[in-house]
Amino acid sequence: PASINPDTFPAKLWRLVNSPLCRSIRWDARGEGLLIDQSLFEGELLGTRPGPVAALADDGASVFKTKNFTSFIRQLNLYGFRKVVAGAGQGPNPALGAGGSYTGLQHHFHSPHFCRDRPDLLVHLKRLTSANKAKLAAGLEVKSRPP
Repeated sequence: PASINPDTFPAKLWRLVNSPLCRSIRWDARGEGLLIDQSLFEGELLGTRPGPVAALADDGASVFKTKNFTSFIRQLNLYGFRKVVAGAGQGPNPALGAGGSYTGLQHHFHSPHFCRDRPDLLVHLKRLTSANKAKLAAGLEVKSRPP
């Protein structure tokens, strides 16, 4: 949406998960969460040799300003994404889909404001800073960065 700054983390993540160029991040079978193949992600988006996915970055360099997968996960958490943990003793999670050609460790994350075919929800993703935590605790609205 036009009300979203394209340089924010949620906007970049949205472009990646919806791009056929990006193989390391995809929607889960329900379109309610993200599946991230760590080894593919590190090669595609955090590696020293930018591939075709780097073209999605506005500056042509790296999409995210880190080369560390843990830092990327921290950003997901700061924007309210939570890791989906499969229950002990359960079979395969149907939300993961068919699996495709993914080779590495898979991470599954969910946010109620990040769903397939619902870009209108992105405006609700706010970075949880100490200032924003204080505003939320006081019952005030937290605004996104302007486009």
